[in-house]
Amino acid sequence: MAQINITLSQDEVLQVLSGNRDDAFKFLLERILNEIMKAESEEQLGASKHERSDHRTDYRNGTRERALTTRLGTLTLEVPRHRNEPFHTMVFENYKRSEAALIATLVQMVINGVSTRKVSKCVETLCGESFSKSTVSELCKSLDAVVEDFRSRPLDNMPFVMVDATYFKAREDHRIRSKAFLVALGFNQDGKSEILDFQVHDAEDNYSWINFFQGIKDRGVNAPLMITSDAHKSIVKAVGSVFPGTAWQRCQVHLRRNILDAANPKYKEGIRLELQEIFNADTIEDARRIKDRIIEDYSDVSEKAMKILEEGFEDSMTVMNFTSKQMRVALRTTNKLERINREFKRRSDVIQIFPNMASVQRLMGAVAMECNDALGIKTAVYTRHRIKRLKETGIEVKLAQIAREQQFAHAA
Repeated sequence: MAQINITLSQDEVLQVLSGNRDDAFKFLLERILNEIMKAESEEQLGASKHERSDHRTDYRNGTRERALTTRLGTLTLEVPRHRNEPFHTMVFENYKRSEAALIATLVQMVINGVSTRKVSKCVETLCGESFSKSTVSELCKSLDAVVEDFRSRPLDNMPFVMVDATYFKAREDHRIRSKAFLVALGFNQDGKSEILDFQVHDAEDNYSWINFFQGIKDRGVNAPLMITSDAHKSIVKAVGSVFPGTAWQRCQVHLRRNILDAANPKYKEGIRLELQEIFNADTIEDARRIKDRIIEDYSDVSEKAMKILEEGFEDSMTVMNFTSKQMRVALRTTNKLERINREFKRRSDVIQIFPNMASVQRLMGAVAMECNDALGIKTAVYTRHRIKRLKETGIEVKLAQIAREQQFAHAA
């Protein structure tokens, strides 16, 4: 991946600092996207500007201007040109996809009569024109097809999966209802992550999670070693139902939050520090000793919190079966998925209330695909060699045994 450096002259810095915020962001975004395209051009040519290289495949042939409409206004970008082979860039495709989904949702709000003057102004800013119902319908169809192609693509089996849900408000039957948006993030044999699927449901219940897991199983994720999530009962039941040989890792961040929420405020900070000792322990035996000590020390002043710790401890320690501390840290929480959820929330803040369920799937689907593109350049959380060595320790048998114990415990 090429490294991108952006240098501003003294006059340009003063221009950014003295102008209004939107103009400053617009200026910086133009510079960033232009630098990204320069880097893409260098990769395709096999050489930087004026560089003599045996790997060079073509030569530069100037640039051409092209407009890109964003939420900050219209940007004028300098698109590189090559002498023989055409220049290819992902900048316009990625932006077009997510912006088009946002525009379609906003315009639907206008057409359905649920918009305000602010929404109308936002549409005009983004599009520079008004849209008819037929235009919006065609735009939605094309976006829906792209999102559905992504959601139905074949998948490789993933050793590790994280799942979570976030909520959006949408209009349905003349009422505003809360909708659950389920998301799964998978980690392949090389430790690279990708978004496996996303679905909109009325709620997080047994049906929605079983349906969700069955969908990714049918597409190729048939036997993950472990699934990480919060302690939602429907997730735990669905894991046991669809993936009976898969162990469950309770997210340690969620468990800690649950414990601290129930703790006596006077002792909360002390409990928080001691809980971290558990999660950073070198062995499961050490973690159990620390857990027993904490429960003994705080049971008389935070009984409810200590009960949550006792009941949730073993499920949060599934990762202790990994010999690699790096893998333990990477897979013990849903933090990597929470970051994606924050991006969903950031984009949905523009809409606030979606006009229907389909628009949730459309816009959040476009955002998910954009996030997935970014995941492709992230550093792997483990290597294929690490997974091979892990399997040599008998981890598959260990996790399958843990899965059976968990299903028995949660069925009681």
